[in-house]
Amino acid sequence: QVQLVESGGGLVQAGGSLRLSCAASGRSFSMYVMAWFRQAPGKDRELVSGIRRSGSSTYYADSVKGRFTISRDNAKNTVYLQMNSLKPEDTAVYYCAADRTDAGIIPIVGREYDYWGQGTQVTVSS
Repeated sequence: QVQLVESGGGLVQAGGSLRLSCAASGRSFSMYVMAWFRQAPGKDRELVSGIRRSGSSTYYADSVKGRFTISRDNAKNTVYLQMNSLKPEDTAVYYCAADRTDAGIIPIVGREYDYWGQGTQVTVSS
C-alpha cells in the first residue's frame, strides 16, 4: 500500500506563488505516473498536471499552462507542483495521485489512478 502525503497549500494573494509537495511511501515511486488533481466547491475534480515516471513527459491543463510546473525527485519519492501567477479560480483542494501502470500516457481521468493523498487546500484571494 502506498501512502501519499501532500503539503504546501495555504492562503496567497492573486499573483503569488505556492509550491505543493507530495511525499510517497514505498519503494516503487519511480515506476508510477504521478499527477495533481484539484476540486473546487461545486465543481468536478479535474486533472491539473501529470508526469510520467522518468519525468520526460508531462501534461498540463490549459488553464494552468505557463503558470504551473510539475517535477519529481525519484530519489526523494516526491512530486512537486510549482504554482506561479496564481488566480482566484485556482482556489481548490489539490490532490496528489499515483498510477501504478505507466502505459505510455498520462491518464486524464481520476479512476485510472490507484492511490490518492488526503488533499491540501489552496486559497487565492483577489
